[in-house]
Amino acid sequence: MGPDSDSASNPNGGWGGRAQGLFVKAAVLIGGAVLLKRLTKSKTRWDHARIVADSLSGEKFSKEQASRDPDNFFNIRMLTCPAAEMVDGSKLLYLEQAFWRTPQKPFRQRFYMVKPCPKELKCDVEVSSYAIREVEEYKNFCDRPRDQRPLPEEVIGDIGEHLTTIHLRRCDRGKRCLYEGSTPPGGFPNSWNGATYSTSELAVLKNNEIHTWDRGFDDDGNQVWGVKAGPYEFKPAPSSSYSDMFSPLNFPPQQFFEKRIEGSFVLQE
Repeated sequence: MGPDSDSASNPNGGWGGRAQGLFVKAAVLIGGAVLLKRLTKSKTRWDHARIVADSLSGEKFSKEQASRDPDNFFNIRMLTCPAAEMVDGSKLLYLEQAFWRTPQKPFRQRFYMVKPCPKELKCDVEVSSYAIREVEEYKNFCDRPRDQRPLPEEVIGDIGEHLTTIHLRRCDRGKRCLYEGSTPPGGFPNSWNGATYSTSELAVLKNNEIHTWDRGFDDDGNQVWGVKAGPYEFKPAPSSSYSDMFSPLNFPPQQFFEKRIEGSFVLQE
């Protein structure tokens, strides 16, 4: 029987084998692409922590909110930047808040530690706030050149009293936020302005927008400090114009300023 006898008896045999081989190769390629896509899209616990830390960082203002509702909200500048990295990989951020017209005089300074939630908790990212021991040395920390800031090991040594911890979860699809969460029920001890405990809420939105709501309550559940109208909405700073410097939002009357400030914020402790 000659070499062409198989082809003659089954003229499609060669094409069938090649087609089958092409099909197997295509299936492998498609399967690999699907697997790669899944691996690419899935985020680790540390990925979520990094996203939150990056979103918190930068210069943000509540100017739009103060313009809409000047009776309840000030135009506040919130500035946050990386300060150190802990041995376990947690990100330590420095945060300060100041009135827009006096950024060199922050009324709130904190360290924020951002890391994945403990595996036993049903959350994605843990954000804890701490007081700062040598707080005066950190004013305008983020505005300074790096060689004029405390060194990372000094920063870690200046982590003071633990204040609050917020547990964030990924937001459901269709919501504006990426992550949202709050302090556990009952909050954390706080004694400022007659309070016995405080609560905090935090939401991370798209485009690095941050919503925060800190409040203090007495033993009877009455709110004794913090904004009552809702969370502060901080949006990344646009390019400032010269006319912004003279906006009435940035220069409230002195009597008005003194009357409202104590009930709206916890000042530097």
